[in-house]
Amino acid sequence: MKIQLLVITLTVINLVLLLFVLAQAESTTAQSVTPVLRAQAIELVDDHGQIRAQLNVESNGEAVFRLRDATGAIRVKLGAAEDGSGLLLIDESTEPGVHILVKPTGATLTLTGKDGQQQVLKP
Repeated sequence: MKIQLLVITLTVINLVLLLFVLAQAESTTAQSVTPVLRAQAIELVDDHGQIRAQLNVESNGEAVFRLRDATGAIRVKLGAAEDGSGLLLIDESTEPGVHILVKPTGATLTLTGKDGQQQVLKP
């Protein structure tokens, strides 16, 4: 009879501890969202570990965001520096197709065709 009472008491204690641990885990999960992520660089990789996107600050102070295709070639580059910003869209042969550049001297939009011919637009 004493052994049964001991087993029941231990079972009840274990259930209370289990409920306490589950309640703590649930509240910890809800609070684990970090409001600010601080890093010197962020990289997104695919299932094979290949870098597909990068966000970092270059040694010259320019903040750069690059998107890469499955082969690792850069296809999109977005940059911001003290003297302006730029957007570069690159074709399959890794040549610039669209290049938008904004500097204190003005903005330019350069379109490059398959034959390498460029058309530059300035406001």
